[in-house]
Amino acid sequence: MNDAYTLYGSYASYYTAKTRSYLRKKNIPFVERLPSVPEFREVVRPTSGSHRIPQLMTPEGLVLQDSVEIQDYLEIRFPQVPAIPSTPKQKIFVHLMELMGSEGLLRLAWLHRWMFEENFTFVKKDFGRSFKPQGSDADLQKYGDLIADRMMSYGLPESSPAARQALDEKYKQLLVLFEAHLTVHPYFLGGHPSAADYAVMGAMHAHMGRDPAGLRVMQEHGPRVLRWVENMLLPEIQAPEFCAVPVEYLANDQVPDTALAILHFIANEYGKKFVLGAIGFNQAMEKLAPKVGYALAPEDDQPLLPVESVTFEGIEFEHRTDLYAVWLTQRSQVYFHSLSSNDKAEVAQMLGAGTATDLLHIPLTAEISRIDNRFLVG
Repeated sequence: MNDAYTLYGSYASYYTAKTRSYLRKKNIPFVERLPSVPEFREVVRPTSGSHRIPQLMTPEGLVLQDSVEIQDYLEIRFPQVPAIPSTPKQKIFVHLMELMGSEGLLRLAWLHRWMFEENFTFVKKDFGRSFKPQGSDADLQKYGDLIADRMMSYGLPESSPAARQALDEKYKQLLVLFEAHLTVHPYFLGGHPSAADYAVMGAMHAHMGRDPAGLRVMQEHGPRVLRWVENMLLPEIQAPEFCAVPVEYLANDQVPDTALAILHFIANEYGKKFVLGAIGFNQAMEKLAPKVGYALAPEDDQPLLPVESVTFEGIEFEHRTDLYAVWLTQRSQVYFHSLSSNDKAEVAQMLGAGTATDLLHIPLTAEISRIDNRFLVG
């Protein structure tokens, strides 16, 4: 039996970037295939019931879709270089970054890709190459245009010079914080990567580190971040710049202030929607009163709940809750509320005030599970 796993994804894919980096750093045997191969259409998609990438086929033929679900499955089987720390403050930080670093940065990365015209020539051909890798330039353009049109049909703000400058300014603020951290530490929590590092690879590699507009800003304002991205694509864990740093998490459950600054920046800039989502989810569950096993929007693998009027900090919002974000929110909340009073107090002191803390203190009133790429209550 072939012992290698098969990763189906592409280099233009936000979520594939997370999983590819994880597989390499964990030294898990795998081969990568594009979604254009016949096996993806004929076997993988029908098995998972999802067209999304990445998808991972195990040597036994099991198909997993979703970067977090893939990680959870493999952590049990490959415990070396653990992606999730075992101590309270580090584990809470990582779970919050699974949400904020991945889902929080998605909007910034997506807008930065599609609001800068200088990206289009590269991005469209790169998408086209994923679906017709040996195609002519005309073929790549044809398939790339189809994908780009679909992506941009989701709705974009006007791409004015002021709007693009505002995006660049937020991006530069993030780079300044990341540069400060990488001056001292090779990864978020010390000498080897965690799920927090993998979480930001979608934005920092697939979009900002490859698209021409994002890469230009990173080269000019984030040279350490660019080296970090390069290192996250390699199987070696110990980067030459940090050859004296032990391959282990920081001792004494330490979370560096520089790492917390990045979490707080992302949470405060992009995380309010997750707080609104938690409130909206609770309201929807109160109305629905579902029984255990009830499927939430079973026709879709990443559904949005109907619009709820949600009040937060005295302001009313019309909000549609993203169930995938709720599922990720649940990870940090369940762990936080399982801690002892003393550990909770230490975590609260570490986080201080802000959106990340707000999220932990709006506990979800119903548990949801992700089974066969659908969300069920209980």
